[in-house]
Amino acid sequence: MNKVFPDAKSACADIPSGATIIVGGFGLCGVPEECIFAVRDLGVKSLTLVSNNAGTSNHGLVHLLNAGQVRKMMSSYVGENDVFEKLMLSGELEVELIPQGTLAERIRAGGAGIPAFFTPTGVGTLIAEGKETREFDGRAYVMERWIRGDYSFVRAYKGDTQGNLVYRKTARNFNPMMATAGRITIAEVDHLVEAGELGGDEIHTPAIFVQRIFESKTKGKYIERRTVRKRA
Repeated sequence: MNKVFPDAKSACADIPSGATIIVGGFGLCGVPEECIFAVRDLGVKSLTLVSNNAGTSNHGLVHLLNAGQVRKMMSSYVGENDVFEKLMLSGELEVELIPQGTLAERIRAGGAGIPAFFTPTGVGTLIAEGKETREFDGRAYVMERWIRGDYSFVRAYKGDTQGNLVYRKTARNFNPMMATAGRITIAEVDHLVEAGELGGDEIHTPAIFVQRIFESKTKGKYIERRTVRKRA
C-alpha cells in the first residue's frame, strides 16, 4: 500500500462536506497548515472540527472559519481568535467547549476503542448538564463519550514512507493521540525519509495509524503570543 502523496491537495481530495476532522497542534506548534489550506480550497462545508485550539486571528483553523466552512467547533482554548469569537457570539458557529484534560482523554479513548469513561472534571457545572453522573468511592463523576473523526490531520517533524511519525517538542502534545482517532489519518511532515531510516525507539506514532503522508512545502514556524521581558 502506497501511503505517500505528492501534496496536501491530493491527500485531502476526497474529504466531503459534513465530515468530522480532528486537527492536531498545541497553540501554533504542530498545526497541519497545508491540510487546512487544502480543505479551504476544496470548498467543503458544514465541517465539525475537533482541536485543542481554534487557531489565532491569522493562522491555523481561522482560514476555515473565515471561509464559512465550519458548522461546529469542539475545542478547549479559543482565546486568540477574534473570528471565532464573532461567529460564536452571532450564533453562526456551534461550539462545544471542553476542559483540556477531558478533550485529550476523549480523543485518546476514541483511538483506543473506549466508548465512554468517568471523570470528576465538570461535575456540578454546565459541563455535566444532560450527562450521566455516578459516585465512586464517595466522589461524583460525570460520564464523557469518546471522540472519533472521519479524518485526522497531524503535523510531524519526521515521517517515513510507511507512515511512522516522529514529533518534536511541543508538537508532540496533542498530535500522537489525534493520529489514532481518525478513520483516515493524514500526516504532513517536515522531513519525509525512506522506510527503515527511523529508529524504532524514536517513533511516536506507528505506521498502522497513518493512511496518508506527504512532505510539507512550508517550513515556517509561528508564535501564538510573543512576549519579551520588561527592560529598564
